[in-house]
Amino acid sequence: MTPLAALLARRIALTGPITLADYMADCLMHPDHGYYATRDPFGAAGDFTTAPEISQMFGELLGLCLAQSWLDQGAPPAFTLAELGPGRGTLMADVLRATARVPGFHAAARVCLVETSPTLRARQRATLGSHPVIWLDRAEDLPDAPLYLLANEFFDALPIRQFTRDAKGWRETMVGLTGDRLTLGLSSPAPIAALDHRLHDTNAGDIVELCPAAPAIMAAMASRIAEHGGLALIVDYGGWISRGDTFQALQNHAFTDPLAAPGEADLTAHVDFAALAAASAPAASAYTTQGALLTALGLHQRSAALATRLTGPALAGHHAATHRLTADAEMGQLFKALAVYPARAPQPAGFPHAPEHPDA
Repeated sequence: MTPLAALLARRIALTGPITLADYMADCLMHPDHGYYATRDPFGAAGDFTTAPEISQMFGELLGLCLAQSWLDQGAPPAFTLAELGPGRGTLMADVLRATARVPGFHAAARVCLVETSPTLRARQRATLGSHPVIWLDRAEDLPDAPLYLLANEFFDALPIRQFTRDAKGWRETMVGLTGDRLTLGLSSPAPIAALDHRLHDTNAGDIVELCPAAPAIMAAMASRIAEHGGLALIVDYGGWISRGDTFQALQNHAFTDPLAAPGEADLTAHVDFAALAAASAPAASAYTTQGALLTALGLHQRSAALATRLTGPALAGHHAATHRLTADAEMGQLFKALAVYPARAPQPAGFPHAPEHPDA
């Protein structure tokens, strides 16, 4: 039993079962035993690898997409260049490198990283070198200014609540105890006002997940973008509407029991992009797959250009990375992208001009 498992077991024994949201929050961000608070989980030596770690092309293209939107919106002389959950800082480093030749972009940009983990803040500082950076604890603390923002695999790690539809309402997934072992169970059925809109498209036994923190984060970003201009690019795995049980744990690049080792594994759930889009009003939004976005932004052309400098294993690895980022059977279809931008602004590069829900 991990130290955090022992703490959770004592808490549940005293006060009763807890929600998945409470369980995830402690597992991921407990100040002494939380997963993100105590380690660098990224890369081959960690538990998972994100798109920026797979290839520099991911950050380069998203950075140029932000820069193009900045130009399309009149190149404001001062703006916030932000990232939510910036990991090792790899994505922001690639963005800054790719945009270095965009006239005026760096001079106008104020880099803000929303990160609570001291361990990861130190890693980000090392990655970004001497480039000026401001760290913030919350998206709500971002400056009231034009905002150009990236969030890659950020929302999937926010705690969720999970509900199973019942003839008498909804039963919430809870973490309880069987002996001294953490186990999952269901609450008694009850009406859930936040799920009234899902009564028309679900049946008894269907599972729906809610992310309580997401609407406030989206509203904080979208209000700045709607008022001052900007663009948010959100890339994550999930779909247009939450359906089914997607709560999962990852350790050493393999799925594992989410209750087996609290604080030792990454806990995530698929992102409900329809809920994110709804929370971004009055800003406009556009939605597509990661593969379609990167292809439209020119990833295959960039890949071909980089390939001319490579041979042998490096070339094979480069081709594998290109395939992994864009292929439907890899990340291309599973991962989705949401753009949030001012309703008065031009459509961001790479996104369809008509509403498109590839998985609806």
